[in-house]
Amino acid sequence: MNEQDHFSLFGLPHTFGIDASALDAAWKRVSMAVHPDRFATASAVEKRVAMQWSARANEALRVLKDPLARARYICESAGVDLQTETNTAMSADFLMQQMQWHERIDELSDHPDLTVAQAFKKELSSALSEITADVQSLLDEKRYADAAIRIREWMFLDKLIKITDGLTADI
Repeated sequence: MNEQDHFSLFGLPHTFGIDASALDAAWKRVSMAVHPDRFATASAVEKRVAMQWSARANEALRVLKDPLARARYICESAGVDLQTETNTAMSADFLMQQMQWHERIDELSDHPDLTVAQAFKKELSSALSEITADVQSLLDEKRYADAAIRIREWMFLDKLIKITDGLTADI
């Protein structure tokens, strides 16, 4: 095997929309070909190479299975630095929405209410679906810089969803 990106490794199209069953089947095929057990009687170098390819296939599967990780990977592969640590630029509308969501989380923390929490989780899930669809469209159109902005918003929303999940687990 030679150096390839995650999609090429599995023989899949380089697109955000991915067929999960095709990904699983491709991973199994690659994994079987490079599994270290197949190289039990091989030289130390061949064993090490098999281990590296196996680890690479597992990492590629992890990235491609997770929609957010896959979106980040596509942008970064296209040369767009997401600047997740330094770039907090988001649309004014999203920043306003962000403030409202934080206020609702504070309210839920102060006054737990399962019905309100479930409605809030549904709202966040709807926002996540909208962002995911936008990211897919932007990536399909190869508008990587625009996709990067929405991916940073997605990352923020993902954190909010985890916080909300923690709150609802305590109610």
